[in-house]
Amino acid sequence: MSKKTVTLDVRETPPWERHPKIFDAFDALIPGDTLIVVNDHDPRPLHYQFMHERASRFSWESQEKGPQEWVAYIKKL
Repeated sequence: MSKKTVTLDVRETPPWERHPKIFDAFDALIPGDTLIVVNDHDPRPLHYQFMHERASRFSWESQEKGPQEWVAYIKKL
């Protein structure tokens, strides 16, 4: 079965809608799929929320791509 990658750019999304939208997208994935989240700030608070609410169900890698662009790679396990 092929694994898919979904990219979600939330930079234009109102801040209060970002985390629910990201969790909805993640929850729609099957194990092995990856969600790429593009944001305008360090996604550390989102990472902490994932550790609390989806513990051991994901792997996480994030990197700064520019002064206004952070990218998080969230793989569903």
